[in-house]
Amino acid sequence: MTGAEAEAVTLSASGLWQGHKADLAALGERARLRSLTPRRGIDFSSNDYLAMSSSPRLARAVKNAIERGVPLGSGGSRLLRGNDPEHEVLEAEAAAFFGSEAALFFSAGYAANAAMLSTLPQRGDLIIHDELVHASMHEGLRLTRATAVSAAHNDPQGFDDAAREWRARGNTGRIWLAFETLYSMDGDIAPVDAFAEVAARHDAIMFIDEAHATGVFGRDGRGVAGHLEGRPDTVILRTCGKALGCEGALVLGPRIVRDFLVNRGRAFIFSTAPSPLVCAAVREAIRMLADEPERRERLSALVRHAEARLAPLGVEPSGSQILPLILHDDARTMAVADKLQTAGFDVRGIRPPTVPQGTSRLRISLTLNATTNDVDALASTLEEALK
Repeated sequence: MTGAEAEAVTLSASGLWQGHKADLAALGERARLRSLTPRRGIDFSSNDYLAMSSSPRLARAVKNAIERGVPLGSGGSRLLRGNDPEHEVLEAEAAAFFGSEAALFFSAGYAANAAMLSTLPQRGDLIIHDELVHASMHEGLRLTRATAVSAAHNDPQGFDDAAREWRARGNTGRIWLAFETLYSMDGDIAPVDAFAEVAARHDAIMFIDEAHATGVFGRDGRGVAGHLEGRPDTVILRTCGKALGCEGALVLGPRIVRDFLVNRGRAFIFSTAPSPLVCAAVREAIRMLADEPERRERLSALVRHAEARLAPLGVEPSGSQILPLILHDDARTMAVADKLQTAGFDVRGIRPPTVPQGTSRLRISLTLNATTNDVDALASTLEEALK
């Protein structure tokens, strides 16, 4: 290539990404530009609620699995050669523990939610979803063949009204209700029994995302909706990368759900199977939920302490381990978060589009990686940062 040719290529390449650069610059002007930063400081941002990710018991389980020959990689999709015995055993044990007829393991909650909502509802059906459901559900809604409408947050009556209006227009398809039990940005808990009543009235099927409740709430950590598990109208997602300290996600429900996803769920069919070694870790993590209830007890005590210490600073109790402090303004939110991080507290600022416009906030996540003394120190530092 001659010098002139090289210069021409350079000039041409300089304009290839101009649109993307302008988009990022616009985000920066609105204090919404994201970047990856290493973890540092006391943990007030992770979803490792029970501090199980660093548990010696999980480490031993992985070590033992390696010693008995469990491979790290699966080598292919589950429908080819990637279906390891560890996948099958995990799914059987998870179904038994949570009280479901069957389970299916995905590599991530995002893929599982997207697969469920894009695959199970059919053309002519209606999906009514909470307006604040996770982006993974929205991905499934984007791909679904069914009609999708939103309802007001945590409002069973709104779901009921939407179902009645749809039926009144002569529609005869299946109705599906999609909601979370514990919302990751607000920390509030859904009225699951009221939603179950709506489902019963309309012969509907519920998609329930228990990502942030599994391990923390319910008997033996079975979640807010654990008592609904096993019903023919209930499909529940339980992620394994939060309170369980591992990764991946379990879809639990009637066996027909598992069979249909195996045959029609593109996110399952065309993905390399999750690591068999991770399956061994998740199996041990599920056992730990029943064996170590003191983890939930300690977290509950930490939440009560944090609510009392942070309430004077504007943090309203949410009923869970997630305590948001809504500061509204994007720039101020990030400035306060930066002060806390500089002082050694890993608290992250959350801005739109992750949360609704005008509700930028600090998301204070309580985990057993922090102590009551850490909470006290955070409260003192936050008080100064807000001035």
